[in-house]
Amino acid sequence: MARKTVLVIDDDPAICEIIAINLRAAGLIPLSAHDSLAANRLICEASPDLILLDWMLPGQPVLSFARELRNNHHTKNTGIIMLAASSEEADVIAGLEAGADDYVTKPFSPRELVARIRTLLRRRAPEWTNDVTVIGPLTLNLASRRVFVASEDTEEILDFGPTEFTLLHYLMNHPERVHSRAQLLDSVWGDQRYVDDRTVDVYIKHLRARLSKVNLSDLIQTVRGVGYRLTTETFHERRTPRQPITSDLPV
Repeated sequence: MARKTVLVIDDDPAICEIIAINLRAAGLIPLSAHDSLAANRLICEASPDLILLDWMLPGQPVLSFARELRNNHHTKNTGIIMLAASSEEADVIAGLEAGADDYVTKPFSPRELVARIRTLLRRRAPEWTNDVTVIGPLTLNLASRRVFVASEDTEEILDFGPTEFTLLHYLMNHPERVHSRAQLLDSVWGDQRYVDDRTVDVYIKHLRARLSKVNLSDLIQTVRGVGYRLTTETFHERRTPRQPITSDLPV
């Protein structure tokens, strides 16, 4: 399973580091920003899967920023957990009404915070709970570790190696999002620090070669100077594929 990215927005570097240590220990990828400007830049660059937002946000009222996040098409479906020193009911309600999914009071237990993060990620990320992902005629079944390509009356199985499968799974679950090589390394290869940017290029080439056998090599696009994107635009004019049977059991 590809690792999830959590953006911590807090003006205290020490708190950011403590949270980051616990996130890494839980298999998550931490990012940190100390104000709303830096946070917006990272959101555009990294598209985090979840945001931890401190109540004492420099430069902009936190409730205003939370509403902006919820109205932004990049983050409207991103989980938001608000961190605050106040446990007053009025503050909790204000935070939730501004767009936060959860509200955690300081001081907090790092283990409890990670548990809340995992719970919210499961609710917000369908790929954590669904075995099957469909992009156009391409169907990826996580439980059976198989990839199918459907045509009018046939279904062909494509053969992928373990890393190719994981990379394709990650891209299919984040369509139309541009991923830098560093982001793909973190999300797909994780702590295998012997790999580098060239590794990503090689595996993208392998994916395209296998997809070219069924005329889908243009599914993965190169964004010059940035990275790679899996596009769905090529299927907009095609017939909607059959809907797969999905599992309600967590992966």
